[in-house]
Amino acid sequence: MNRPGAKAGRGGWWFLAAVAALYVAAAVLAPELALRALEHSLQALGRMLPVLALVFALLFAFDLALTPQRIMQSLDRPHGAHGWLVALLAGILSAGPIYAWYPLLAELRAKGVRASTAAVFLYARAIKLPLLPLMVLYFGIAYSVALSIYLAGFALLSGVLMDKLDRAGAFAGNSSLPKPKKE
Repeated sequence: MNRPGAKAGRGGWWFLAAVAALYVAAAVLAPELALRALEHSLQALGRMLPVLALVFALLFAFDLALTPQRIMQSLDRPHGAHGWLVALLAGILSAGPIYAWYPLLAELRAKGVRASTAAVFLYARAIKLPLLPLMVLYFGIAYSVALSIYLAGFALLSGVLMDKLDRAGAFAGNSSLPKPKKE
C-alpha cells in the first residue's frame, strides 16, 4: 500500500536483478549447485503457494473491509476485554512500520483509549499474516499455529498487566504520556 505522494523507488527491481545475476553466475561457475538451488526454490514455492494464496485472499478481503480509519474508530470506542479483542485483531491486521502507528496511538490515548488497549495492539503486531506461509514452510503448521496463539495470548496478557499498572498509577507522574479523558 503506497502512501499518497510517496515516491516509488526502484530498489525492488535492483534486488531482483542482483539475485538473477547471482543465479546466472552460479549457473556458469557451478551448474550442478545452481540446478539444486533452483529445484529447492521451486519445491519451496510449491509448498508455500496454497498458504500464500489463502493469505493473499484474506489480506485482500481485510484491505477492502478494514481501512486504517475504521481500525482507529474501533480502537477509539471500546474499553475492557472487548477493546482488547478489537485491538488484538487490529494489531494482527495492521501493516507498515510500527513507528507510523505511534502518533495515531498517542492521539487515541489523548482521546481516552487506555494504555492497555494500545499495548495489546502493539504486541499483536508480532503476528504477521504475510509471513505466515514462510513460517509454515520452515516450521510446520502446528508450530506456526501454536506460536500465533501464544503471541495473541501474551498480547492480551500484556494488556492485563498494563491495565494493572495504569490503575496503580504507574503512569501518573509521566508527563510525556497523553492524559486520557475521564469516562
